[in-house]
Amino acid sequence: MQKKYKTQINEIGPSVEAFLGEKMLILFGENAPAELAEYCLLIDVTNVEDDIVPGDTLQVGDKEYKVTAVGDAVKKNLSSLGHITLKFDGSQTPELPGTLYLEDNEITEVKSGDLIQIITK
Repeated sequence: MQKKYKTQINEIGPSVEAFLGEKMLILFGENAPAELAEYCLLIDVTNVEDDIVPGDTLQVGDKEYKVTAVGDAVKKNLSSLGHITLKFDGSQTPELPGTLYLEDNEITEVKSGDLIQIITK
């Protein structure tokens, strides 16, 4: 198992649930603009160790989701700003550069203090 990325959820914006119906979670580092922060999971900005590829696993707390597609800017944005969108719709083709696409699955409740990791099994 290779760990490519690890961070922690520090704060959950009060409007995060607004995007759950669209099967989305938005990650942003501690420098998130206030008007965006309320829709985001605020995380520590940490470096992505290796390229994220389809077939990798995203772990949020103890729940795992398979990566199905990776936008071109995911690695750069995650490493520099901590800012990407997680889209749980099973897309095989990345439509947006800053989006990580994951298997179409129910998004479990996230909590402050949960770890977010991307691993290759």
